[in-house]
Amino acid sequence: MPQPLAGRTPGVPPRARLPHRPAPRLLSRLLAVVAVLLGTLLAGPAPAARASVTLTRVSDFGTNPGALTMYVYRPAGLPAHPPAVVALHGCTQSAQVYADNSGLPRLADQDGFLLVLAETGTANNPSKCFNWFQSGDNRRGQGEALSVRQMVAQAVTAYGADPRRVHVTGLSAGGAMTAVMLATYPDVFSAGAVVAGLPYDCTRDNSPYLCMNPGVDLSPGDWARRVRDAYPSYTGPWPRTAIWYGDQDTTVAPRNATELRDQWTALHGLSQTPTRTNTIGPDATRQDQYLAADGTVAVEVDRVPGIGHGTPVDPGAGSEQCGSTGAPYFPDSICSSRWIARFFGLDTTEPGGSDPGGSDPGGGTAACWTASNYVHVQKGRATTSGGYTYAGGSGQNMGLYNTFVTHTLKESPTGYFTLADAGCP
Repeated sequence: MPQPLAGRTPGVPPRARLPHRPAPRLLSRLLAVVAVLLGTLLAGPAPAARASVTLTRVSDFGTNPGALTMYVYRPAGLPAHPPAVVALHGCTQSAQVYADNSGLPRLADQDGFLLVLAETGTANNPSKCFNWFQSGDNRRGQGEALSVRQMVAQAVTAYGADPRRVHVTGLSAGGAMTAVMLATYPDVFSAGAVVAGLPYDCTRDNSPYLCMNPGVDLSPGDWARRVRDAYPSYTGPWPRTAIWYGDQDTTVAPRNATELRDQWTALHGLSQTPTRTNTIGPDATRQDQYLAADGTVAVEVDRVPGIGHGTPVDPGAGSEQCGSTGAPYFPDSICSSRWIARFFGLDTTEPGGSDPGGSDPGGGTAACWTASNYVHVQKGRATTSGGYTYAGGSGQNMGLYNTFVTHTLKESPTGYFTLADAGCP
């Protein structure tokens, strides 16, 4: 069985046997009790344990050939026909651990989406890894891949999720399984985010260990062909794909980020040279974006500096913060789940601008605004006509009017907006 992608927990040596000692006298016991009580009083109350996110287990969601477990987090006041996000945990983890630490439930509350969490167990894999490397589980219509597909169907029929807005993300083995779902069910998922995962079907002719580290180098065309082979009759659009990696990852080598980029840019018919490069977050994460002809970000690669294997989080109450470091493989750096939700088009907050929260600036100085076309229109920086978006003042065509197309607008003078994707101001 391959090494778990999220790493093995080091063994703990058995506790040394204490030598037999005579029973202490009653006075010694009383003094010990008093000392403990005093210590407790001086130290104050013990810190309260962080409450776990409440998940609902769904027991009947289909034939479940992959023997997975389905959980749902349904925010209060969820709108009718909400988008859905499927989350896949890493090895040695569980759905509960991923919910408690990734920050996704908080974002589901804020952005109004249904969160579906799939869970595997030791009966499937001794290290609780999704079996991304086994042909019985990584092919359309069978095994774990079909079980996850059935969870999506249940989310649509039982919870009213919008089938046109279903997304998937996961860490490590869950990240590799995310690539499996995008490849085998491109007709189901509109977008996905692979966190420290691998290109689809690397293990067709390589061992999982080799795929993980140092990684396998294939041409973009060869990688794309493996995805097309997963569903040969499919002729529709390919899911948009975000790729997240820590640049110090020694479990799944960062080379896999490049190979994933090659696979999905080739599927979208794009160059492997980014259309634009940004620096995001408190840790200067490098974000390379590959834009389709209509301005949509089809592929995105986010390389997080200074961290190893895991889902990056940034604990705190700020609008750009999320998650917890309370379990292994959640390194403190950037709230990746916030940026993933933004990539999915679920987040209506803005990552930049002089006043990201609301009012536009006054005066004659230049200001920069980065947001989806939908948000630009809602904020009055652009207009829409015939399904397209146009920058206010300049009238530049910004592409389709939706939450998936993102642009940077420069405002100068006040009320006059021009496209500034290449740099602003």
